[in-house]
Amino acid sequence: MILQRLSHVFLLAFGWQRWLLAALGGALAALAMPPFGWFPVLALSFPALVWLLDGAIAPGARLAARLRAGFVLGWWFGFGFHLAGLWWIGRAFLVDAQLHAWMIPLAVLLLPAGLAIFTGLGVALAAAVWRDGWGRLLALALALAGADALRGKVLSGFPWNTWGYAFGDMLWLAQPAALVGVYGLGLLVTLMFCSLAGFAEPGGGRRAGVAGVLLFLAVGGFGALRLTQAGPPTSEPLALRLVQPSVPQEEKWKPENRSRVFATYLEMSTQPWMDAGGGDLPRVVIWPESAVPFLLTNEPGALSAIARMLGPEDTLVTGAVRQGEVAGSFYNSVFVVDGEGTIRDAYDKVRLVPFGEFLPFGDWLEAIGLTKLVATPGEFRAGYRHRLLTPVTGPAMLPLICYEAIFPEAATSADGRPGWILNVTNDAWFGDTPGPVQHFVQARMRAIEQGVPVVRVANTGISAVVDAQGRVRARLGLGQQGVIDLRLPSSAPPTVYSRAGVLILSLLVTVLLGLLLVSRYVGYARKD
Repeated sequence: MILQRLSHVFLLAFGWQRWLLAALGGALAALAMPPFGWFPVLALSFPALVWLLDGAIAPGARLAARLRAGFVLGWWFGFGFHLAGLWWIGRAFLVDAQLHAWMIPLAVLLLPAGLAIFTGLGVALAAAVWRDGWGRLLALALALAGADALRGKVLSGFPWNTWGYAFGDMLWLAQPAALVGVYGLGLLVTLMFCSLAGFAEPGGGRRAGVAGVLLFLAVGGFGALRLTQAGPPTSEPLALRLVQPSVPQEEKWKPENRSRVFATYLEMSTQPWMDAGGGDLPRVVIWPESAVPFLLTNEPGALSAIARMLGPEDTLVTGAVRQGEVAGSFYNSVFVVDGEGTIRDAYDKVRLVPFGEFLPFGDWLEAIGLTKLVATPGEFRAGYRHRLLTPVTGPAMLPLICYEAIFPEAATSADGRPGWILNVTNDAWFGDTPGPVQHFVQARMRAIEQGVPVVRVANTGISAVVDAQGRVRARLGLGQQGVIDLRLPSSAPPTVYSRAGVLILSLLVTVLLGLLLVSRYVGYARKD
C-alpha cells in the first residue's frame, strides 16, 4: 500500500514537476556510485523513472509523442545523475584559476547536459514500446544499459560511472563482471532495480519484482562463491615499489620546483624495503603519470641518477612527457628504464583526455576563448595502439595511462595476455573530491574482468595493488605521501569475459529482447 501511494506521486506529476522529479531521481541514483556506494537508492530512483513514464505516456499515444516524452524525461534523469556524479570536474579548472576558473560553469553544466542525451535517447527508445505489463520494465532496463554502452563508444567515448559501477565497491556483487564485463553488470543492475517497480502493481508486475530480488540474490551468490573458490592470495617472485609523492598540481611544473620534485622521487625510491618477504627479489619501482617534471630524454644526468638508484635486475617504470619526432609534438608516455639508466621501451597514451590534453573541435572552441587544461609548447598526440611493456625481470605488463583504465576494451592487447595491468595517473587535478575514488574503483574493475592484477600508482592517491579478483592487497589514500612495497599478485586463469565476453553479453541481450517480444505478443493477444 505504501509503495502504491508513493508511485502515485510520480504518476500524477505534471509539467515542470515531472521534470524536477526525474532530475532528482537521477541525482539520487548518483549516490549508488563511489565514494558512497549506496546502491539500494536505485530501488527508488529506477522505479521512479518507470512511474514517471507511466504518467507521461498516454494510452494510444502516437509514436512522436512517446519519443518526445521519453527523451525529455530521460534527459532530465540523466542530467541529474551526471551533475550529481561529475560536479567535481570543476576542481581541475582551479589549478590555474586565473586562466581557467571562468570555464567552471560551462564544464560542470555542459558535460552532464551532453551525456544526458544518451540517457534521453535510451529512455525514448523504451517509451516507443511502452505499455502496461512487466515488459515495459524490461524495455527500460535494456534501454538504460544500452545508453551506457553507447556513451562509452560515441566520439571518443566516456564510460564514467556506468551502471555496473553501482556494485563496484561491493566485491561480492561485482564478480559477474568476470562473465559479462562492466556493461553486462550494468544490465544486471538495471534489470533488478527497474523490476522492483512491479511491487506497486498486482499480478505479473509483482512477479517481476520477485524476479528482480531473485536476480540480486543470484548475483551476490555467484560473487561470494567466486571469491571463496579463489582461495588465499598468491604472489610472483617480483617485488614492486609504488611511489606516491603527493605533489600538488599547482607546484609540480614550476621551474624552480623541478629539481626538488625529482629528488623527492629518488629519495622515496631508495628508502629501506618495508616488506621482508620481497627485499631480495628483483624490483620494479613505479612512479605515476608524468612524474618527471621535465623531458627525461633530454636529461642524461637524471638517467644517471636513476641508474644509481637501481640494481642490475631492477626496473624503473615511470610516466613522463616524451617529445615527438615532429616539431612541437609531445606524447604522454610510460618509460621502462633499466639499471644502467637506459630507456628500454616506451608506451604512448592512446586515449587522450578531451579538454585536458586536447581540445575537441579546437578551431571553434578556441574562437570563444576555450583552451585545454594541460599547457604545453606544442600539442599532445595520441599513440597508435595498446601494447605490452616488459621489465628487466618479471612478466610483461599492459600500461594504461590515467583515464584509459576506464575503458574495458583498453585492458587487452594484440601482443597477448599481460601478467599485470599498470595504471599510472595524476589525479591531483581533482583534489579531495569523489573523482579519484571513482577513478580507482573503475580501474579495479579491469582486474575482475580480465583476471589479472592491477597495479595503480597515482601522484596524490589512490595508489593500490589489486589482485585478480579485485581484492585490494595494499593501498595509499588520497593526499598521503608514501610507498607501497609488495610482491606482484599472481594472475588467475583467463575469465569468461576475456575469452568470450562479447558473445556472452550478446546472447544475454538476445534472450532479453526475445522476452520483450513475447511480452508484447501476449499483451496484444489479451487485447484481442
